[in-house]
Amino acid sequence: MGNGAAMSNPYASFCQDFYINMRLNTQLNLPHNRETVLHFFERVQRECPGMTQFRKYDSGDFNLEEERTNGSYRWVRLESRRLVSGFVNPPTLEDALALHRFLLELAPYHLGISQLEIEHLEVLFGFDLSYRGNHDEVVIESLLSESPLACLMEEPGARPLDVQPTIAVSLSDDCRMQARVEVLTRTDNYQVRTGDYNDDEISVYLTVRRYWGDRPKEPMEKILTDLFERADSLSSSRVVPKLLRPLSSAIASRS
Repeated sequence: MGNGAAMSNPYASFCQDFYINMRLNTQLNLPHNRETVLHFFERVQRECPGMTQFRKYDSGDFNLEEERTNGSYRWVRLESRRLVSGFVNPPTLEDALALHRFLLELAPYHLGISQLEIEHLEVLFGFDLSYRGNHDEVVIESLLSESPLACLMEEPGARPLDVQPTIAVSLSDDCRMQARVEVLTRTDNYQVRTGDYNDDEISVYLTVRRYWGDRPKEPMEKILTDLFERADSLSSSRVVPKLLRPLSSAIASRS
């Protein structure tokens, strides 16, 4: 994984919040009985004592997370067919990888997850940029100003309402390794109409996903590390220079 310095968080300076999430999707329902759920989350808590906030949602999902007071926190969620975890503003990239790897090591023993039932595993690198203004205008200006897709902006009086580009690509010949980048805006019609904008975030998500159709022989933790390293490489070489820097510049020019 490289040395500690190389694994420090290199993305914090490009956004207000940076987070690394993992999602493990299964084809069969995961156990939700009381004993299994409590044993699983108690084991997580022993590893991460700061994770004290436990909650069951109306959907039946269970969530355990740390206090959010210092802006850096971990969380784990057990859904009907998905194990999800995240580390918001991790001190180092290795800290986030260690959390997700630990959960995958627990999954077969505490949740009975078998390689046979896995649908896909994915790693998400998320970047939030705060901006009080029209998010869609910022995306048009910084990312789509020369694109034919922005042609409707040439109409007199036209104002953007929903500009959320997303692109997915295959990274392998069999299409089982995929990457997706998406830009999410949070400006609604009321804000555009009234000019009363909230201080919301423009989010940029990079997701690298591996489908399990070929039942890979490597352990889940090894595949997770491969996905993580690919997401890190794509973030530094593509997402930062091509998306985050232009978005940040456009926001700064309007502030």
